[in-house]
Amino acid sequence: MTEQLQTTERRTDQINLSTVAADKVKSLLAQEGRDDLQLRISVQPGGCSGLRYQLFFDERTLDGDVVTDFDGVHVVVDRMSVPYLNGAEIDFVDSIEKQGFTIDNPNATGSCACGDSFH
Repeated sequence: MTEQLQTTERRTDQINLSTVAADKVKSLLAQEGRDDLQLRISVQPGGCSGLRYQLFFDERTLDGDVVTDFDGVHVVVDRMSVPYLNGAEIDFVDSIEKQGFTIDNPNATGSCACGDSFH
C-alpha cells in the first residue's frame, strides 16, 4: 500500500499559515467569543538583531493592508511589513520544549541568540 503525502505549496508572494496555526487561531478566537478579529502580523524595529515580529488580534483594517484568508482565518499584514514577510510561514508548535507560534522566514538573513529578533 502506498501512502500519499499531502503537501501544501508554499507561496513566495504572500504570507503562509499552516493548518495547525489556523486551527489554533480559530480556537483562540472561539475562546474570546469574537468573530470580528483578524490575526495581524507585522515587523517592527527592535530586538538585538534589528527587527522583531508582532502577532496580535486586531479588529482594524488599515490603508494598504494585505488580507489573506486561510480557511476562514484572516491574516493581515501592513504594507510596510509585506516585503519582509513574503514567503514566510506561520506555524504553531505544542511540545514539551516549546509552545507558541513560530515564523519560518526565508527573508531573514540571521537572528539573535535568543531567537526574538532577526535581520
